[in-house]
Amino acid sequence: MQLDDIDRRLLRLLQEDATLSMADLAERAGVSAGPCWRRIEKMEAAGVILGRKAVIDYRALGLAVEVFLRITLDKTAGNAFDEFIRAAREIPEVGGIQTLLGRVDIRMDVRARDLAHYQEIYKTRILALPHIADIEALMLVSEVKNTERLPI
Repeated sequence: MQLDDIDRRLLRLLQEDATLSMADLAERAGVSAGPCWRRIEKMEAAGVILGRKAVIDYRALGLAVEVFLRITLDKTAGNAFDEFIRAAREIPEVGGIQTLLGRVDIRMDVRARDLAHYQEIYKTRILALPHIADIEALMLVSEVKNTERLPI
């Protein structure tokens, strides 16, 4: 899909505040509500806009520890990735799973209340995952920048 300046303006505005009403979005973009709605609908249909979501501060919910795990799998089993990912998805404290090319196969984000809670998750759930050959834990100390905004 080809985006013009108005489409990009609408996307920037939605990235800033996805809760804007169509009337407010149209006004801020400098277009009328009808064409604004049609443009948004067209970008949704084309898969440019996948949805809108609430961003929740996990720390405000008492999850003070975030650990990034870099996992190398034992790939002697042909279905190692599939079995690992299927099992890892079942762990509620795992917030993100990415597969990678390179020395590390998987990157996972784990959130816990405190270090004792993380250690419990690690011992009882993470280490029980299938096909792990090596695992490295990196604990988040501070977050300097965290955005999903694209430079549109």
